[in-house]
Amino acid sequence: MPTNVLLIDRATLTVTLAEQTHTREVSLPYHWDKHHPGQSGEAVFDLRFHLPERPEEPWSLYLPRLGNAYEISLNQTLLQRKGQLAGPDGRDYAQAPHLLTLAPKLLRRDNVLTISIRAEIGRRGGLSPVLLGPPTKVDPLYQKNHFWRVTGSVAVVAFSFLVGILAMTLWATQTTASPTWQTQGRDPVYLYVGLAELFWTLRVGDSLIETPPLPWPWWGLIPVVALGAWGCSMALFCMEVADWRASQRSRWFKGWLAALMTASPLAALMALNWGVPVALTLWYAAMGITFLGFGSAYLWYGFKTGVAWPHRLVGMAILFNVAVGMRDLYVFRINPTYGENSLMRYSVVLFGMALAWIVIIRFRTASTQARELMQTLQIRISEKEAELTTIHQAKQTVLSKRARTAERTRILRDMHDGVGAHISSAIRQLQQDHLEKGELLSTMHDALDQLKMSVDVLSVPEGDVNTLLASLRYRLEPRLKLAGIQLVWAVDALPVLAQLDSQRMRHLQFVLYEALSNVLQHAHAQTIHVEATASQDGVNLVVRDDGSGFIAVDQPSKGLTSMRERCRLLGAELAISSAPESGTEVRLRIPFTADA
Repeated sequence: MPTNVLLIDRATLTVTLAEQTHTREVSLPYHWDKHHPGQSGEAVFDLRFHLPERPEEPWSLYLPRLGNAYEISLNQTLLQRKGQLAGPDGRDYAQAPHLLTLAPKLLRRDNVLTISIRAEIGRRGGLSPVLLGPPTKVDPLYQKNHFWRVTGSVAVVAFSFLVGILAMTLWATQTTASPTWQTQGRDPVYLYVGLAELFWTLRVGDSLIETPPLPWPWWGLIPVVALGAWGCSMALFCMEVADWRASQRSRWFKGWLAALMTASPLAALMALNWGVPVALTLWYAAMGITFLGFGSAYLWYGFKTGVAWPHRLVGMAILFNVAVGMRDLYVFRINPTYGENSLMRYSVVLFGMALAWIVIIRFRTASTQARELMQTLQIRISEKEAELTTIHQAKQTVLSKRARTAERTRILRDMHDGVGAHISSAIRQLQQDHLEKGELLSTMHDALDQLKMSVDVLSVPEGDVNTLLASLRYRLEPRLKLAGIQLVWAVDALPVLAQLDSQRMRHLQFVLYEALSNVLQHAHAQTIHVEATASQDGVNLVVRDDGSGFIAVDQPSKGLTSMRERCRLLGAELAISSAPESGTEVRLRIPFTADA
């Protein structure tokens, strides 16, 4: 104890329990739960002290622990009041040390320091020895105690919270996959670490909360349950890392952990509400014995199997924390000593650091495996892409051959239906006894025009009926004039028919040419009308002449049969009407939605 610091450790105590008051001399510290187990009440401490002389400078009054609610007076002058003395209000001011500054005028040579408290069941109420003296001597003692009880607790809470959030984030965002990528899932190791650290945050954070959100004793259940949840999460983490989860003993141990968790709120209620503190003491002891055995088994397994040293460190951290926890159990429950600080809140940091290190190692390992799997997948994708490229090239070769074959077939068909038919007709004319040069010349002109238009259609845009009609007019109008046939052209601006590809455009050209060629060769017409209009449902094309017409027969000509077949492929409707001496009308309708 520094010189010039007065230690006051004797007091006259007046205790009120169940409306009964008792007064006696006591030594400090005074631990309420030790002297009045399972009871709440009020106490008044009169601490008398003598000063050789009255100080000229302010002094500091340091109270390491008091509460839960309290009122401090010096020589009948109120210095400070925290909480409600008349009855419980849920607040707890015994969590942190207290320091008051005393003005010189408040001090006398003979002084009475009166401290009134109200203590709740199981809440570590009471009064520690009081220190009085110059600030230069007393304040460092307060600051040291405040550092370990408050600042240290804040650091532990911050560390545990950060580790817990990091682990929960990894659990929520990272998935593990089998080597064949058939199954995926979240890694429970991250979950157990996150839960353990977050529950420990809640456990230690209780020591920083003077005004809890729940009334007492319900708030008292929170740190007890949090301790149990921390222990269970820690054990599940260790079993997952050691790959014990599938063993029969592991299932039994998980059942025992579930029993401990279930018993935790009951033991807390018995101690904090029903006044049976031994229930909570026995529960703490059961937790200590359980994890003493578990830690020993885990450490033995680590050295026996030669697992990585971080796993052995976890086993040693478990045993170290069990030893510190047993110390706290003795100091706070078995032989209560007022004013002592819990050491387990700090020793658990070692365990948290071991957990965090294993999480980092596991994450790095998982990341490496993921990269290797991605590289393997990339290689497989590249191989599949090469295979697909080869297949595609082979398919393109086949399609190209098919296209060339189809084009040859089309050319041969067009040659057969067009130029070939006209050449055949010319040969028959030459074989006749009486050759008509005009008819032969007309036939040869038809063959030549058919050949030219087969070339023209290659440059006509797909679906552009106007351009196709213009090409026909360009090729046939000079012949019509030579034949003395007047062309009446009534063609509107037509929409592009998207369904008419190059093949269908050739079919349409052949049908129109066949209709016009028939007029030139057989109709003996004076006038020919070509009309093209667009309606709501399609394009209508009409070729009409005033020639001799014809009579329909049961066996139509090859030209008409070819026209109907090509209209079917074109997706158009063909209608031909004719009568002797009344001319012929060929009507073609191409719907906008025509399909081949």
